[in-house]
Amino acid sequence: MSEPATIATSRLSAQLLGLEHSADVEGVVQRLLAIQAQDERAFRLAVRARSSGLDVAAVDEALSSQRTLVVSWLCRGTLHLVGADDYWWLHQLTSVRGLTGNATRLRQLGVSEKQTEAAIEVILGEVALRPSTRKELAAALEDAGLPVAGQALVHLLNAASLRAHLVRGPMRDRDHCFVDAEQWLKRPPAALGQEELLARLARRYLTGHGPASAQDLAVFGGVTLGDARRGFDAIAADTLDLGNGIVHLRGQSLTDVPPPPRLLGMFDPVLHGWADRSFVLGTYPGVVTSNGMFRATALVGGRVVGTWSIPSGVVTLQTPRALARRVREELGRQAHDVLRFLGLAPADLLVVEDS
Repeated sequence: MSEPATIATSRLSAQLLGLEHSADVEGVVQRLLAIQAQDERAFRLAVRARSSGLDVAAVDEALSSQRTLVVSWLCRGTLHLVGADDYWWLHQLTSVRGLTGNATRLRQLGVSEKQTEAAIEVILGEVALRPSTRKELAAALEDAGLPVAGQALVHLLNAASLRAHLVRGPMRDRDHCFVDAEQWLKRPPAALGQEELLARLARRYLTGHGPASAQDLAVFGGVTLGDARRGFDAIAADTLDLGNGIVHLRGQSLTDVPPPPRLLGMFDPVLHGWADRSFVLGTYPGVVTSNGMFRATALVGGRVVGTWSIPSGVVTLQTPRALARRVREELGRQAHDVLRFLGLAPADLLVVEDS
């Protein structure tokens, strides 16, 4: 059962891209553990591709009135959408590795340690009064005579998330507001020991990404390879060794059935979960651009066959090969669902075959 095709299709099934869907937003995020979230439309579309009947309002409600999801700098030092309960232990595990890089970057920007500490105090003071937008926090820092120009603001916000518990929580119209997780969420649980943290990371990672290797976990979580191996070792009794360092959780099914055609958004989790993306990208070029963008893709037979965008409200697919009518029809239904999910007017899929 360790053939490459079975590993690939089983990973996609674990990602909820097969026949199994989640009934709610929290179920998607719970399965995937952490969804890259620097692009707000992108993390919402990641939820759409793995659920049925939801819309952007459901994601916003989970962030706002339900308080079941937050966004913060976690795995790989990048913004991620996570469950409220998972935020605490992920922050404990990942924040330490981000501190040095954040401090170095602030020094490079000419922001002193004294200014950083003062900025964190201002930021936490503002969000203690009310959920605050990035623009509002920038104004408060400027009023306090602290630097916000260029990249200074984002790295000060990052510092507050690493050293304290600043997170993005509720939506206010189109603005995503910052809050203090210690006020916004339930009381934080007791801190875990390092071995328990690594075991939890390994188990939860395999749930949404297995079969996978320790190297895959290290890339996804932004942890060292040694720590990833320690995590896998801690749950060895609950895993199956498929060979070549690849393991799978016992009781979680393996499949050789490819998923139905899917339209995946930018920065989709399927492109961030493993050390090697070739099992889903194949030789398809241009998905990852030179400036680090991950383009929205069309997945057919478990492989990327094109990229898409929504110019003028029309889902437009660019592909280098002719698609079968059945595939076009299914991608057309996907396109209609993308527009429905985003609250845009329905329109037929436009397919542009590259010459």
